[in-house]
Amino acid sequence: MNIGELLAQSGGLASIANELGISPQQASAGAEALAPAVLGGFQKRTQEAGGGGLSDLLSSLGGGGLLEQVLSPRPTDVSAGNDVLGEIFGSKDVSRAVAQDAAGRSGLDPELLKKMLPLLAMVVTGLMAKGQGSAGSAGGGLGGMLGSILGGGSAGGSGLGGLGGLGRMLDANGDGNPLDDILRAVGKSGR
Repeated sequence: MNIGELLAQSGGLASIANELGISPQQASAGAEALAPAVLGGFQKRTQEAGGGGLSDLLSSLGGGGLLEQVLSPRPTDVSAGNDVLGEIFGSKDVSRAVAQDAAGRSGLDPELLKKMLPLLAMVVTGLMAKGQGSAGSAGGGLGGMLGSILGGGSAGGSGLGGLGGLGRMLDANGDGNPLDDILRAVGKSGR
């Protein structure tokens, strides 16, 4: 199962589509384009912390409650999603670069992707937190996949697990983290 399927199964993609007033297909395309950078950001942040602090990081960011906020029928306060992005990317410039890169790959408007990014970060964080707590749940699939990604382990022969061909394509230098390659490509095109 790939990351898009897990996000759809959780109800996160439908909630994002509803929140932004876009089609489920647009939400899926946006999530597929943004997810590698979000996962790469978590991977980088976890490696910087020595690899042992994922559970603490997820809890400090809001844990499974972030997913529940996005799934709620009420409008989502994206400030928690922006906090997640600040923690994993370090700056708004990186978030902008990620949205710009995703726009080029998905054909979606970069402004739409900037709005989608904090919502997606909340869904991914919530699913990872829930996956940490119960490996048998639907979130356990994402938790297991992300644990493999974040731990540098192998899932299907690739450290990028369920991202499949997209993850390998984005990880140009083969280090298992597509975020650095996305930022390098955006930096080159922006100058």
